[in-house]
Amino acid sequence: MARPDSGALPYNRGFMRVVVTGAAGFLGSHLSDRLLAEGHEVVGLDNLVTGDEKNIAHLAGNRRFRFVFHDVTEYIFLDGPVDAILHFASPASPIDYLQIPIQTLKVGALGTHKALGLARAKKARFLLASTSEVYGDPLVHPQPETYWGNVNPVGPRGCYDEAKRFAEAMTIAYRNFHGVDTRIVRIFNTYGPRMRPNDGRIVPSLIGQALRNEPLTVFGDGSQTRSFCYVSDLIEGIYRLLKSDHKDPMNLGNQAEMTVLQFAETIQRLTGTKAPIVHKPLPEDDPKQRRPDITLAQKTLGWEPKVGLDEGLKNTVAYFASRR
Repeated sequence: MARPDSGALPYNRGFMRVVVTGAAGFLGSHLSDRLLAEGHEVVGLDNLVTGDEKNIAHLAGNRRFRFVFHDVTEYIFLDGPVDAILHFASPASPIDYLQIPIQTLKVGALGTHKALGLARAKKARFLLASTSEVYGDPLVHPQPETYWGNVNPVGPRGCYDEAKRFAEAMTIAYRNFHGVDTRIVRIFNTYGPRMRPNDGRIVPSLIGQALRNEPLTVFGDGSQTRSFCYVSDLIEGIYRLLKSDHKDPMNLGNQAEMTVLQFAETIQRLTGTKAPIVHKPLPEDDPKQRRPDITLAQKTLGWEPKVGLDEGLKNTVAYFASRR
């Protein structure tokens, strides 16, 4: 395998050996697929706390994929060269924040520290999967990368929000102090096949209820807004960011904004369910608005989402229907 002479990735001189943490998760598994499709070798790490081996079962027998059962909050040792590390290990749903808050904090802090340590030792490029949650309940709309956020550190979402904010700070510190070549992607709402059916996020929750002909739950009056990016679009953006020279945080998400009530009505229409929509109290610190400003990604990467909501949701509904 070709090795770079300096910190540059060897895209023009051979394929990479890439480490993906959280490889059995929703995004990590899709990212592993993309890297393998591009001809790279992937070492996937996961302790399966929220990941699922079924997400990578189709990679069994692929000679360029190796799965390692490992908790990334512990020291990471790998033989041989590593060209890039993509740190995607983390719980990522409101249910997780309540059930495993300490693990969520540890993977954001200790896990990021260990992954950055590996990047430093291997002289590898490091890409951190951050989140739109670093903006909290935003007072600026849409949210550009320059916005510092409005986060409640002691609220029910604080363990995740602050873990990711700390992870970003740690990543920048390793870049500035140790010279590690880093990238940070701030991921907005993403959906698609391989999401956990019961993870509590809006897409699997509403699709699951619709397929079971149960009332669709909308919190509050449903006027809070979200934007939804299909997983293949997100993975394309991440791959372009990995190859780019951009080192500061970058938003990736879909700018098409809609209310939660409108989204629930879309699920009703696409699934054909006759189940009604019911309203429940709004959770604490639930963001009122969430839409990315992707001007930077458009200008720097030439990237923007291509998959329409109906198309993406039909694929996602078909996936969840197959899992019943």
